[in-house]
Amino acid sequence: MVINLSLVLLVMLIAFLVSAIRILREYERAVVFLLGRFYTVKGPGLIIIIPILQQMVKVDLRTIVMDVPTQDVISRDNVSVKVSAIVFFRVIDPEKAVIQVEHYYNATSQMAQTTLRSVLGQHELDAMLAERDKLNVAIQAILDQQTESWGIKVTNVEIKQMDLNETMIRAIARQAEAERERRAKVIHAEGELQASQKLVEAAQTLAQSPRAIQLRYLQTLTEIAGDKSNTIVFPLPIDMLESIGIGAKRD
Repeated sequence: MVINLSLVLLVMLIAFLVSAIRILREYERAVVFLLGRFYTVKGPGLIIIIPILQQMVKVDLRTIVMDVPTQDVISRDNVSVKVSAIVFFRVIDPEKAVIQVEHYYNATSQMAQTTLRSVLGQHELDAMLAERDKLNVAIQAILDQQTESWGIKVTNVEIKQMDLNETMIRAIARQAEAERERRAKVIHAEGELQASQKLVEAAQTLAQSPRAIQLRYLQTLTEIAGDKSNTIVFPLPIDMLESIGIGAKRD
């Protein structure tokens, strides 16, 4: 009877030691409570948890990649957009992550959804499409500030996708086409303006030199004479002949 009792006690002691020993990985921490009160944070490696008296909550310190569900966002110019994003965050204070908030993952997810709608709703559609990097930084800064009291560090936010309805896509396509036409007209008008300015400068230069006008006249005749399929009749001013020494002498 004594042997059986000793054996039972030995088994109970072994079971007690086995249940008291915990091994935590390098990226894990244990938030330990003693009789319901916060006691300490232990880990990594081998730790001892006294059964019944102590309880622990294991916390992962690695960066967590969280998908933010697709959100219906109304832009500042009243355009409906479906937006999805990714949030990268990690626990930097296991004590706060366990004590200050219930289920820090779900809390961060809900906060990310509301922040995404709030920030994007303050911008027009063009800004949402063209300034995605700035929006990512703004959302990350606000979200990080709000979750700081939970022991959470938001390291990055990336807007993953923006979906528009077919009507808005066609409207954007028409707008882009109109913009390209406008730019083409502006470029053409600028070219005409520059050409007219050069013509004015050329006319002023030719007006200052009569011989230059005569040379330009002869050059034009040479260009016209190159086409042998047509007969061309043109006047030849007497003054021009006299200027180059061909005209008849006057009495």
